[in-house]
Amino acid sequence: MELLKASEHERMNVGASNTAKEIAQQPRLWNETKELILFNRDKIFSFLKSIENKHDQLRIILTGAGTSAFVGDTVLPYLKQIVNSKKIIVESIATTNIVSNPYSYLDKSLPTIMISFARSGNSPESLAAINLGEQVIDDFYGIIFTCNQDGLLAQKKKNDTNHLVIYMPEEANDQGFAMTSSFTTMLLSSILLFNIEQIHTWENTLDELIRTGHSIISDSEESIKQLANSSFQKVVYLGSGVFEGLAREASLKLLELTGGSIPITFDTSLGFRHGPKSILDKDTVVIIFLSSNPYTRQYDVDILEEIYKETNRGKVIAISSSSDYVAESYSDIFYNVGLPKINEDILLTFPFILYAQTFAMYKSINLGFSPDNPSPLGVVNRVVKGVKIHAYANELKNGGDFS
Repeated sequence: MELLKASEHERMNVGASNTAKEIAQQPRLWNETKELILFNRDKIFSFLKSIENKHDQLRIILTGAGTSAFVGDTVLPYLKQIVNSKKIIVESIATTNIVSNPYSYLDKSLPTIMISFARSGNSPESLAAINLGEQVIDDFYGIIFTCNQDGLLAQKKKNDTNHLVIYMPEEANDQGFAMTSSFTTMLLSSILLFNIEQIHTWENTLDELIRTGHSIISDSEESIKQLANSSFQKVVYLGSGVFEGLAREASLKLLELTGGSIPITFDTSLGFRHGPKSILDKDTVVIIFLSSNPYTRQYDVDILEEIYKETNRGKVIAISSSSDYVAESYSDIFYNVGLPKINEDILLTFPFILYAQTFAMYKSINLGFSPDNPSPLGVVNRVVKGVKIHAYANELKNGGDFS
């Protein structure tokens, strides 16, 4: 049975009613996300321009917690390429870091736009990070991408003139335990936000990504299921550039949906040799996201070959935008998503993550977990619990300096 195409009853029988639905619906939601950003184009453009015109320099902080933070980690290398301006600094800093160490991450004198990613908008750190930004920074603004119109974050800031709240498609508010649709729709929104003036030129490319997403769900599910059902004890995800953040997100999906029962690590293709490669043995599966950039891809293929030739290794899987005889010869499984004309890795994150999400769901079931609720004892929860937000005494009042 292929769950991404199964009935609600069949999905429910294995505890994957929400998870399977939310993985499968993503290509459709990518189109809805595009339409939502197009609908809000003028409002977004005016908001950004009004801030830019007020200040000689701007800092943009991409933030969130867990998977929401990994949206920023994934898109950051791409944004650093396209925001080619000394006036604008772009950084990715998790809310969990900002809230626990505001003095390390917030600069009083530097005008800042905090772009918050939030599935529910109810995580305690989400609102706390914004509150700290308002408390510490003289000129503070916010853009909120949230999947929940009724969340605390949306409700608190929807009428604040210094904030812009953009809602994702309603179905992106994943009801399953792990974030899937919410991750890719917020990731797409962040890309389109930074290309807001040229957004119409992206439509054909997005249509191609949507078609590819549907094809992966239609044609690759059985192969991914078989891989998940095979015997292994550990998993490694590798990727360079934007794929480092994606590898981290892929790792978290498997960790979450298997209740932490499988040791997982992620790294860059070059970084893996510097210690983390110690994890390799015959029970370790390695999955590599291959860059479409010819220069970077050389390093990806180098580590692919090196791992493939190890005598004590498990399966090696490569995911590529196009055919590659050399890379395929060093892979036990080679997935070609069929997008040879896509030369921006950030766009490939969308089809690539579908493999990781589906793999995690099937491994969860294979190990006897329910993907919709892999932590029935409440060790971890869909919306984080147990966080106490402590009042912050601004050090500036005590003679401190945030510069």
